[in-house]
Amino acid sequence: MDNSSGVGVLDKAALVLSALESGPATLAGLVGTTGLARPTAHRLAVALEHHRMVARDMQGRFILGPRLAELAAAAGEDRLLATAGPVLTHLRDVTGESAQLYRRQGDMRICVAAAERLSGLRDTVPVGSTLTMKAGSSAQILMAWEEPERLHRGLQGARFTATALSGVRRRGWAQSIGEREPGVASVSAPVRGPSNRVVAAVSVSGPIERLTRHPGRMHAQAVIDAAARLSEALRRAG
Repeated sequence: MDNSSGVGVLDKAALVLSALESGPATLAGLVGTTGLARPTAHRLAVALEHHRMVARDMQGRFILGPRLAELAAAAGEDRLLATAGPVLTHLRDVTGESAQLYRRQGDMRICVAAAERLSGLRDTVPVGSTLTMKAGSSAQILMAWEEPERLHRGLQGARFTATALSGVRRRGWAQSIGEREPGVASVSAPVRGPSNRVVAAVSVSGPIERLTRHPGRMHAQAVIDAAARLSEALRRAG
């Protein structure tokens, strides 16, 4: 199969990136793998380094750069949002409650997609809302699988404890009863990317009168199923 696009410099840059896919390479290694002339391989690798698509390791060897991870994350987010609509709508229809999708951004979480309850009392969180990471079932989910140091920092001032998050990891879902807002209960589960890292939280929320003081008993399975569908979409994208 001809891999030529007709744009020579791009074809050669793609050769360099493909060569680094299997691991770090010296300039001689790049020349050997790509078949490019040494000056060409060096010029392209340095130019790609300028754009952060290539970097150097501690030994000075060329490696794939951080920009590629950023682009991959953006592609994954687009896939997540493209899939979220129908999944959240189904979750809302199954539970009869408003459904949301949250992503972490720094010390806050953002509602990036939602399906509102069609009638009656709505406990909606508008898309774009920024909420605390210190309370709420989706905050628990986004925190529970963090690195120990970040987890420890995040627990300072939180309405939940390390023991509670240990339970979340064991069960695979979290619940909140009036934790973020009086009278409101919620249930959340993790969405995982291709590397199995938690990238988002799916939630349903509503008044405690409807969800009761044990909302997980009512809705945990539906929320877990929705999270699994989104995780599967991201795995296919990966």
